Amino acid sequence: MEKLLEVMRRLRAPDGCPWDRQQTHQSLRPYLLEEAAEAVDAIAEGDPAKMAEELGDVLLQVAFHSVIGEEAGTFGYGDVERAIVDKLIERHPHVFGDRELHTAEEVLANWEKQKEEKRGPQTPCEKVPKSLPALARGYELARKMELPASREAARRALERGDLTEALWEVVKLFAAAKENPEVALRAKLSGLCSNAP
Repeated sequence: MEKLLEVMRRLRAPDGCPWDRQQTHQSLRPYLLEEAAEAVDAIAEGDPAKMAEELGDVLLQVAFHSVIGEEAGTFGYGDVERAIVDKLIERHPHVFGDRELHTAEEVLANWEKQKEEKRGPQTPCEKVPKSLPALARGYELARKMELPASREAARRALERGDLTEALWEVVKLFAAAKENPEVALRAKLSGLCSNAP
């Protein structure tokens, strides 16, 4: 990581790259979303070389934001790493402490409980990032709110021509089935595009 940070600092230096020097946390937001999406695509494809490349692009975003924070005196890479290491140790008391958790479900429930204890109570809308793609955000909201799902409601919405309501009802069906519609649709599109002439 130190070599990547050195390169990033050089790019941000007064005699570095004009484009890199003008970037801010705000201006880099679309790139972080894009690089994360490309990493997800590479994982779906299962190509190890492409996964390494795309995860490197995500890591570049971490380095970029860390160097910008370092320049502003707000945080640096050490703070980023320390925060995630501390979080991982704290959220895994069954590994690093004396708590007994035996199933993935128990671990996930404990993780969520610790998040709530640290942040205080939050509504589902506060818990789910606004920048998630709409299908993924809808799925997480429906899951966290435990909304009832009905094929009949989706059918009625389609009959009325209310496509937005029909889509929402279908997202709730995905939540009930515990299947992420964003991932499912990406897989479908990938298959469609790989079979296209």
